[in-house]
Amino acid sequence: AGMTFQTPQVSVVTITPQDLPVQREYTGQTKGSREVEIRARVGGIIEQRLYEEGTQVAAGAVLFQLDPKSYEAQLAAAEAILARMVAQRNQAEREWNRIKPLVADKVVSRKALDDAQSAFELAEADVKAAAAAVREARLQLDYTHITAPIAGVVGLAEKVEGAVVKASEERLTTLTVTDPMDVYFSVSENELLAQQTEAADGSLQTPEDNALQVKVRLADGRVLERSGHINFNDARIDPATGTLNMRTRLANSDGLLKSGQFVRVLVSGAVRPNAITVPQKAVLEGPQGKFVFVVDKGKDGAPIANVRPVEVGEWDGQGEARSW
Repeated sequence: AGMTFQTPQVSVVTITPQDLPVQREYTGQTKGSREVEIRARVGGIIEQRLYEEGTQVAAGAVLFQLDPKSYEAQLAAAEAILARMVAQRNQAEREWNRIKPLVADKVVSRKALDDAQSAFELAEADVKAAAAAVREARLQLDYTHITAPIAGVVGLAEKVEGAVVKASEERLTTLTVTDPMDVYFSVSENELLAQQTEAADGSLQTPEDNALQVKVRLADGRVLERSGHINFNDARIDPATGTLNMRTRLANSDGLLKSGQFVRVLVSGAVRPNAITVPQKAVLEGPQGKFVFVVDKGKDGAPIANVRPVEVGEWDGQGEARSW
């Protein structure tokens, strides 16, 4: 008896080239668009913490008060020296003015007049030096008020009341600007080179000025509606990781993004012109690589399936592969 073969039933999909949007995904980490370490400009003892930890403060708000007594004493001493210098300058000026008419009447010598003028000018210079010392002492006193240089959220106080701090050495707290929020991510050197090659041969088109749209996906899978653009490309590949660092900036007025958070960065806006998409299950693996079956006409005009090798691009995550 002859054997009969059952023709397998298959689905056929008609493929048409189309412009296909490209979305790439990277691991990123958020960081406040500005992070400032708050340090004391002068040494002293912390008398008071004047802010609520974790709250937003305005630029110029006093965060810590150092004990000002020794700086007040230094200012008072500098002001006393200034007062004495002013008195001496006034005395030298009076002396000079007394001698001027006497020289005209030839009662005193020209040298006496020159000496009186020099004494006045030296006294005037002493006044300026003393006034500068007063300004410096007043500045040192002002620095006992440790203020916020910019508006932002102030973190935990790392020094408490009664602690002794040295000028510029110890960090008292950190001030973070969380709106807008920066997101840093990196692209591998190989992927960067592939993108440049594809852009050069026309298989990948990027928008004018490379203005790609960037969104973030949180750890729970939510993709935030807010979007931004890449506003920083490093000029060099990081030799330790072989990647290029990039940054985007996102609005964060609701405080949903926290500094230091890990997110998935979704970069879209590039397009593959005239790309061909096929269902993922239609792409098979053979000894020579990936292939698909293409419907052709046989010798007798009946449809037959021929093997067509393909080069496969990215999976789009929706069950389709891309090839061109």
